[in-house]
Amino acid sequence: MGILSRFRDIMASNINALLDKAENPEKMIDQYMRNLNSDLGKVKAETASVMAEEQRAKRALDECKADIEKMQNYAVKAVEAGNDDDARKFLERKSLLVTKQSELQEAYNLAANNAFKMRQMHDKLLEDIGELESRRTMLKGKMAVAKTQERLNKIGSSVAGAGHSISAFERMEEKVNRALDEATAMAELNTSPKDDIKDLEAKYDSDDTGVDDELAALKASLKNKE
Repeated sequence: MGILSRFRDIMASNINALLDKAENPEKMIDQYMRNLNSDLGKVKAETASVMAEEQRAKRALDECKADIEKMQNYAVKAVEAGNDDDARKFLERKSLLVTKQSELQEAYNLAANNAFKMRQMHDKLLEDIGELESRRTMLKGKMAVAKTQERLNKIGSSVAGAGHSISAFERMEEKVNRALDEATAMAELNTSPKDDIKDLEAKYDSDDTGVDDELAALKASLKNKE
């Protein structure tokens, strides 16, 4: 049926291949499900219509059978009453009804077969949609994990970039320290050697005897007091 063509196409194709072509797989999955549920509504309405036709054909057939039985009963009563002409009329009507019954039976068989097929298609579509709903939940879960992984990959790239920056910073720090050490060493090499003799000469050139003289005077003062 035309209303099932989209469903058949999706079920017959590789859904993963369809998703690979989709810019936003989640939106495409949701759209497919909306389409399928729309088709399900059409199938359900068509199934209800076919089933109603089956019931109508069944009622017409039952009514015809009831009329045949009624004509038969009237024919029996007419014969019992001795009215053969009336009985013949009832039997003639019964004959027409038997012919009609054959046509109604054929129509009912066709309607019942159509209703059976429609119910099968409806139930199959409903079952498949239920399965796809479960798969949609699973696919959305996978998509969420994929997005998380993608973010982690980006963060990992940033961390790797930061690692490169840190390494570069440490290399620059090492160069600065080495340059400072070299400059310090060069400054030491450029400084004139210290002449210790000058300090030694100053030791013996000192005229600071004031303390010694004051000490001697203090000792003499104490001795006189004795």
